[in-house]
Amino acid sequence: MTSAGNTMDDEDTFKILIATDIHLGYLEKDAIRGNDTFVTFDEIMKQAVQNEVDFVLLGGDLFHDNKPSRKTMHCCMEVMRKYCMGDRPITFEILSDQAVNFSHSKFPWVNYLDSNLNISIPVFSVHGNHDDPTGADGLCAIDLLSCAGLINHFGRSRSVEKLEISPVLLQKGNTRIALYGIGSIPDERLYRMFINNQVTMLRPREDEDGWFNLFVIHQNRSKHGATNYIPEQFLDDFLDLVVWGHEHECKIAPVRNEQQLFYVTQPGSSVITSLSPGEAVKKHIGLLRVKGKKMNLQKIPLQTVRQFFIQDVTLSEHPDLFSPEQPNVMLKVMAFCQEKVEEMLEDAERQRLGNSLTPEKPLIRLRVDYSGGFEVFNTMRFSQKFVDRVANPKDILHFIRHREAKDNIKEEGMDFEAILSRPTSEVLQLRVEDLVKEYFQKAEKNVQLSLLTEQGMGKAVQEFVDKEEKDAIEELIKYQLEKTQRYLRERRVEATEEKIDEEIRQFRDSKRNTAEEDEEVQEAIIRAKAHRDRSDSVRDDDLNLSDEPADIAVESDEESTSAPTIRGRGRGSRGTSRRGRGRGAASKSGRGGHGQKGSLSSALTSKSIMDAFQGSTQRTSRGNTPKTYAEEITIEDSDSDENVAFLKCSKPKQKLTSLSASKRGSQSQSFKGVCFDDEDEDEFDPFKGSRPYRR
Repeated sequence: MTSAGNTMDDEDTFKILIATDIHLGYLEKDAIRGNDTFVTFDEIMKQAVQNEVDFVLLGGDLFHDNKPSRKTMHCCMEVMRKYCMGDRPITFEILSDQAVNFSHSKFPWVNYLDSNLNISIPVFSVHGNHDDPTGADGLCAIDLLSCAGLINHFGRSRSVEKLEISPVLLQKGNTRIALYGIGSIPDERLYRMFINNQVTMLRPREDEDGWFNLFVIHQNRSKHGATNYIPEQFLDDFLDLVVWGHEHECKIAPVRNEQQLFYVTQPGSSVITSLSPGEAVKKHIGLLRVKGKKMNLQKIPLQTVRQFFIQDVTLSEHPDLFSPEQPNVMLKVMAFCQEKVEEMLEDAERQRLGNSLTPEKPLIRLRVDYSGGFEVFNTMRFSQKFVDRVANPKDILHFIRHREAKDNIKEEGMDFEAILSRPTSEVLQLRVEDLVKEYFQKAEKNVQLSLLTEQGMGKAVQEFVDKEEKDAIEELIKYQLEKTQRYLRERRVEATEEKIDEEIRQFRDSKRNTAEEDEEVQEAIIRAKAHRDRSDSVRDDDLNLSDEPADIAVESDEESTSAPTIRGRGRGSRGTSRRGRGRGAASKSGRGGHGQKGSLSSALTSKSIMDAFQGSTQRTSRGNTPKTYAEEITIEDSDSDENVAFLKCSKPKQKLTSLSASKRGSQSQSFKGVCFDDEDEDEFDPFKGSRPYRR
């Protein structure tokens, strides 16, 4: 595909207005910024009319809230009725089966073909993560607009295991566009679908190379975790242009992906929802012209977006102005910060001259790094000086302090208190495996992993935390110890400490980021479950020996009182207990019925690593080693009744292995007598068997 500049507007040229992340209703109750989103949305739709576009393409997050207020819905419908209805003729036609493209709607056809409506500018949109379908009926705010005939909602999928994308086929003159779309899906779920080759993009069988393939997606583009984003390489290489929503930084100029050979445009948001550097970039929408297989994207700056200026200052970089030891240093720092804010306000005033559409009060953010012994001051008192001049007087200043260089804090480990003191939103996004990796990155060399990899240990810890597999870490260590012993015996390594350490390090490094690393964790989980099953059977045998609960006499130096009867967790018998003692006859070391398990565990853990090296502790597997397989899907689907036939094409990728597991339906978990419905039915758990988990 090549970009064509200055494409002439004729009967063969599509003109499409592109925008994403409008976030209608953001801060609608704010006295200063309450109407910002509505004013900018009006400007966007006015640009569509002035440029006489064929249709408007939205990339998700039209609304900021999943359940918009009546004011927000009213303003949205008012603007759409104002600009999208009229007598202007539609000059393109739709060729695909509309019952497939809009199968979720009660009116499965494009709105401009509805005899009861008079549409001059159609609007096509996918849903985003803010306005995604929820509830028993799976409805979202965009569905309300679709039912009212104001918008064409496409890109929906009801399956949580596989995704089949059928394009909306459009034709204008000799130009044909295949419009693909995916509404927002949890990134981890969609990532897994791509890995398992469960995402299929249908293509027109007739002259499939003669279509301009346009794809709209609303997912994380930048990496936020191991699987919490969608790499561009996952997308099919037959695409010509990808419109990427969800990311708010405006990168609207098309960028070529050299591996997949398509272009990616990221329009960004039309409203500032966070005071971060990415939001400070000038906001634009795009006017896309498509003729044949050529395209041209024109940037249109938005004039009604509130100005935003952000600046970083580091106090320690100005020793000539102040130092922590000086008297009244806080007053000097306040004066310095006030000067910086005044400079940003002057820049805002200069840029606003001659543009009456720009809001008067800008957004200002000054990030102050007070590392080096400086102290913070009252930000509210500081902000009072600018309350009539800025739109965000409550959060002008933001104090930050960077951690000292790693070389200067060799004795310091990970500060978990600092992690938990972060804002709640950041704490909720922490991942167990990321914390484990961060810990070993900051740990000293003498406490680094020798046998395990950080990724393997992270997965074992995640099993311990998320699924309460209490023996997962222990079994992983023991299994890896056995495996390393076999490796050393097979290699006939010289019995010196240096040679052994070198071989172990090479053996560990050879497994990094490989399937063998995952198999070790899976084997450890199987062993942990087997260990738990044996413990459960031992407890069942012990409980069957006696029908009467046993009483335990508790001796204490304190004044004798009758302790309350406590029912232990699990299958432990009832008995009198004090804190620190066993609960019931089945346990003297654990809680409830876990005493037998606790004794087994303590016996196993008492063995040191050196003892394990001296004696082989190999245990044979139960024969349930997970099987792996690779699957490639290529399905032909032909319908003689349709105008255009399709061919299911799975993009050739490298062979991937995955655990064979049966599909799960809706499941529920019971915990302490309360029944919870598992809302995330799609989670793929290869380690969970059909037997319910017993505590």
